Amino acid sequence: MDSQKEALQRIITTLANKNEELHNFMETLSHSLAGVQVNSTQVVSDLEEEFDTLFTVLVEMKERMTNTIKQEGAKKTQELQNQLTQSSNALESAEELLEFANNALDMKDEEEFTKAAKQIKDRVTMAPAFRLTMKPKATDHMNHLMVDFTQERQLLQNLKFLPVPWAPEMEVGDCLVSDNTVSVAWKMPVEDSKIDHYILEYRKTDHEGLPRIKDEHCWEVVDNIKTTEYSVSGLKFDSKFMNFRVRACNKAAAGEYSDPVTLETRAFNFGFDSSSAHLNLKVEDGSVEWDPQGGKGLENKLKGKENKGSAHFTNLKNMSSGTPSPKRTLTTRSPAIRGGRDRFTGESYTVLGDTSMDCGQHYWEVKALKDCKSYSVGVSYRNLGKFDQLGKTNTTWCIHINTWLQTSFSAKHNNKAKSLDGAVPDRIGVFCDLDSGQVSFYNAETKQLIHTFKAKFSQPVVPAFMVWCGGLSLSTGMQVPSAVKSFQKTENGLGGSNSSLNSMAQ
Repeated sequence: MDSQKEALQRIITTLANKNEELHNFMETLSHSLAGVQVNSTQVVSDLEEEFDTLFTVLVEMKERMTNTIKQEGAKKTQELQNQLTQSSNALESAEELLEFANNALDMKDEEEFTKAAKQIKDRVTMAPAFRLTMKPKATDHMNHLMVDFTQERQLLQNLKFLPVPWAPEMEVGDCLVSDNTVSVAWKMPVEDSKIDHYILEYRKTDHEGLPRIKDEHCWEVVDNIKTTEYSVSGLKFDSKFMNFRVRACNKAAAGEYSDPVTLETRAFNFGFDSSSAHLNLKVEDGSVEWDPQGGKGLENKLKGKENKGSAHFTNLKNMSSGTPSPKRTLTTRSPAIRGGRDRFTGESYTVLGDTSMDCGQHYWEVKALKDCKSYSVGVSYRNLGKFDQLGKTNTTWCIHINTWLQTSFSAKHNNKAKSLDGAVPDRIGVFCDLDSGQVSFYNAETKQLIHTFKAKFSQPVVPAFMVWCGGLSLSTGMQVPSAVKSFQKTENGLGGSNSSLNSMAQ
């Protein structure tokens, strides 16, 4: 009976998987059907635009060449007309002189004849007819402005659709995921000299298989890639996987997408647990800030006028290096305003992360906001008491920075502090290795080790933060940097200078 149930259960699982596969395939077909009509209309529109552009070029060329012919004709006409006018004037003058000479032959008076002959001789010497060039300045030929469009006509008659580039092939073995950067590479199945550029698309997903039509994330586009490889950097890995696909483009058309490749992009993602935050801490998406007025109005309503002068304000004179010491008289918060767990209270200006770690390697970074006076960064057990301060219990490990009155930079655990050398980095990286039992702190920019705690954690731990007078900005979704991995492997995660605070977790 049991074996039959198990067999039937396997059949049900197989059918359910096949049904989902068919459903996804039908969605793909429906999407393609809708795309055929849209793309056909778009291609016709593109073709009309190309022909309109060609017609415009031909019309402009025809107008330009016609104007050249007209200008040449007008120039020749003007030159020949000028010559004709000059010749006409010269002929008129020559005919008048000829008539005068014929009349002079009939003169009887010798003195008048001599005078007339001299005038005729002088006029002949200056006559325009004898100074004109008897050669046309222009010909009637226009054959130098003839055209032969035989070759161009053949080119136009041979116009055809440009071959669509083949779909590229992703080189899965050359794809690399490291330091929140994804490098992908591809190749063309056949050589294509007409490819102008490539278009890469990527998107986040929590599905390991092929991309789904109705995936939760849209494709991001990187255009105009000239090589067959590309690196997408500065990513936040807040999904389990990322899909990548690429297509080739020539001057006219874009080819089909490559088969997508799915790459794993797991990283440690968490946020602030606002229900744990001290009322003087204002928690937003990726930051926590000190707010001295936080919860004041609500608290006054609950406590009444007799408690005016809130116990959680800091007495700066009594401050030592680090977080102000708790006062002896502490008020308890009403359960109605504590959230899902007891909020930190008193002078434990603390907030925990909302995700615990019980195994594996995890990394995140913290940056102090401008003018932050005092803060701590580290890890803690989730059951940390609401009055406890980071580094002052045996269940918390942190580094502490204080710039108020007296600057200090120290590693703290179990109420012991060790001063740290060097300047405080702008951004601190926290590396928590539950498998080997250690928490290390790095300069996030240089990846230089600041301090390492060794401990055997008996419970899951959570990221922990303390802020007084200022704020912190949190960066998650980060892989363990390769430089940190390399350092841990080389040094085995140990630093001799840190041994005084190494401890066994309770």
